[in-house]
Amino acid sequence: QVQLVESGGGLVQAGGSLRLSCTASGRTLNTNTISWFRQAPGNEREFVAGISWSGGIVWNAESAKGRFTISRDNSKNTVYLQMNSLKPEDTATYYCASSERVYARSPAMYDSWGQGTQVTVSS
Repeated sequence: QVQLVESGGGLVQAGGSLRLSCTASGRTLNTNTISWFRQAPGNEREFVAGISWSGGIVWNAESAKGRFTISRDNSKNTVYLQMNSLKPEDTATYYCASSERVYARSPAMYDSWGQGTQVTVSS
């Protein structure tokens, strides 16, 4: 079982930036993918960006391309999501999750989740 803890959320004005962190512990050797998802009230949880734990392969949702960058620091067991040019529609609770599948985008393919961190973008 992998334990995940997110941090870095907060309130920011439109056009601003935030960097989210996801720190993993537990059976990290079996973790192939770490991805970020987000969920706004009344909406389904949606994929944002993913990265393979060892190979550095990344894939992004269309909404994230050009604005969000996912990266990882294996020495710290941490995955980051740098979010720039934030928009009010980016407001959501952001979750990180782990999977043994690369390129996975469906929440059903992820078996461990963090508690989430709130991101609020004001207009």
